[in-house]
Amino acid sequence: MDPLAPNPLWPTGKPPRQGLGLMRLRDPESPGATDPDRDPHRVVQAALDEGITLLDTAEMYGNEELVGRTIAGRRDEVLLCSKFGVVWGESGDFSVQADAATVARSCEASLRRLGVDVIDLYYLHHRSDATPIEETVTAMAELVEAGKVRAIGLSNVTVEDIRRAHTIHPVTALQEQWSVMSDAAEAFLPTLAELGIALVAHSPMAHGHVTVAAPAGVRAALTEPAARLDVTPLQVALAWVHQQRRRHTQPIIPLPGATSIGHLRANVAAASLELSDDELSRIDAIAAGSVDRG
Repeated sequence: MDPLAPNPLWPTGKPPRQGLGLMRLRDPESPGATDPDRDPHRVVQAALDEGITLLDTAEMYGNEELVGRTIAGRRDEVLLCSKFGVVWGESGDFSVQADAATVARSCEASLRRLGVDVIDLYYLHHRSDATPIEETVTAMAELVEAGKVRAIGLSNVTVEDIRRAHTIHPVTALQEQWSVMSDAAEAFLPTLAELGIALVAHSPMAHGHVTVAAPAGVRAALTEPAARLDVTPLQVALAWVHQQRRRHTQPIIPLPGATSIGHLRANVAAASLELSDDELSRIDAIAAGSVDRG
């Protein structure tokens, strides 16, 4: 299957260049004292103004109502994504619920909280050991047929899960982590290319850890091109993920998060950075020995 074939979300064959992860979007505790740069409404509005249309949340983030308020009046500009299936426990752990009844119930609740009639891309947030993927995806397909969801996605699954799911209903996107500190997503690329599924690469800057927790060699490999380009090492780390789209000739959509307008605009600028082949090769070589392959 052509990896750029038309689908319900990008009929021209061109997926969004970059998205915005909203996991940390929160209402301010003291609204009157909020820094305008960190006001959640302003952050989302700035993203839309910058052409970032893919907005990603989840029921487990506890902010769908806030997300709904931030996009009110601009819904037609947004490719709205949410996820279901992960349930927090009282002790801070989580369980996965992915049976058919939960799929239907979770979608209705998310639609209500988001204040919308349809979710553009609806993900299973995590694979279930208790519920066959076929049951989950059949229920998700029914949501598509009912007009409540436009396309379905998967996250935290296996290659086998993807293949089994795809026989029930086309999977539009897989969301997995990819950064210079984690190459979990890379193993999926051959299957995604074969089936025409886009990769949404979450945490492309490893939650900021690439500049504080990465091995010294990785930090150095990012710092040198950052100095040449007069940007930050975090922007170089994000640019490296963007370069994978060109190198693998597959639709790869980095999904950085941002809680300030300044951070958002830095992420947008990173999408246009050009790293040399030598810089890419050096980052590759050093990161290969440092990534989390778990």
